[in-house]
Amino acid sequence: MPKFFDVETGFHLGFWPVGHWLLGLAIALAVYLAVWGGTHWSSAWLRRLSERTQTRWDDRLVGVVGRTGWYFSAALGIYVADQFVYWPAFLDSHSGRILVFAFIVQLARWGGYLITQGVDEARLRQLKNGHGDHATTLAAISLIAKLGLYTALLLVLLDNWGFNISALIAGLGIGGVAVALALQNILGDLFASLSILLDKPIVVGDFIVVGDFMGSVERVGLKTTRLRSLSGEQIVFSNSDLLQSRLRNYKRMSERRIEFSIGVVYQTSLSTLKSIPTMLRRAVEAQEKVRFDRAHFARFGESSLDFQVVYFVLSPDFNVYMDIQQAINLAIFESFAAESIDIAFPTRSLRVEEIHAESLGELKSEHMAH
Repeated sequence: MPKFFDVETGFHLGFWPVGHWLLGLAIALAVYLAVWGGTHWSSAWLRRLSERTQTRWDDRLVGVVGRTGWYFSAALGIYVADQFVYWPAFLDSHSGRILVFAFIVQLARWGGYLITQGVDEARLRQLKNGHGDHATTLAAISLIAKLGLYTALLLVLLDNWGFNISALIAGLGIGGVAVALALQNILGDLFASLSILLDKPIVVGDFIVVGDFMGSVERVGLKTTRLRSLSGEQIVFSNSDLLQSRLRNYKRMSERRIEFSIGVVYQTSLSTLKSIPTMLRRAVEAQEKVRFDRAHFARFGESSLDFQVVYFVLSPDFNVYMDIQQAINLAIFESFAAESIDIAFPTRSLRVEEIHAESLGELKSEHMAH
């Protein structure tokens, strides 16, 4: 594009020799005011619009537009003015790079704001759900995301300014591998923490079993997860070890399946045996928050005739289960007592047979002969 003022020809297009400076400043100021006014007007209009909606995206857009810096508007004004008039040598040859620098700084500000907003909203959700211990992990996610964003923008800026970033990227890659090897355990626990945060196999308050250990989750940190055992002590797992183990999360149960057996003595009559399953069913169905499944004469035991009962407790709470089981046991005991049914206990019968004298003599003679 031809400019209004050409240094080589001295053609001024009707302006005084200093007129092009004033023209350039006027163009730059006009662009600056247009961008500044446009962003403020757009921010106000979007804010009014976002107040009538329930989504968060328009709120974020308001924040992005409102964080357009004055330096970006000024750099854009200088660049546009440079397309029409000649600036001093430095501005004339570097106006494009100044604009790129301002734009990258502006991208860093926008990106940092979006990352902060996303992390803050996630933290509020965790606090609302009672998972305030994830705040440390979310802060680490924010730091890592911002560091990655700023590093990428810095590399783009250096490349735009003519620096050879290939060697720098290669050096960063080798250095990153060395650091990763040196800190692989810590990084493994850190990424395991992020996995727990995002996938949520466990949250604070869950009662879990890991191998031979069990307890309630107290805290999920950057490196470790801590449980409070039933006996009171704290159990600490590294996050990577925790995810590599088989977890049983009892807090996630919607209902609890219960199976128990009871035995009666062998002297119980056949008619009574036939009535016992019905008695067991009545004892279970009399309770609240249960679903009866079955009751059967299951087996002939060593010292008892065994009945098996299966039912479901419609609550994952262990205390609720124990209260129901206690009530069932008392009801069974009362019903058996009313029907004179004896509950079996481990017994052994010893049978002794009389040996006649003639047979005993024959055994002695045979023994002496040998």
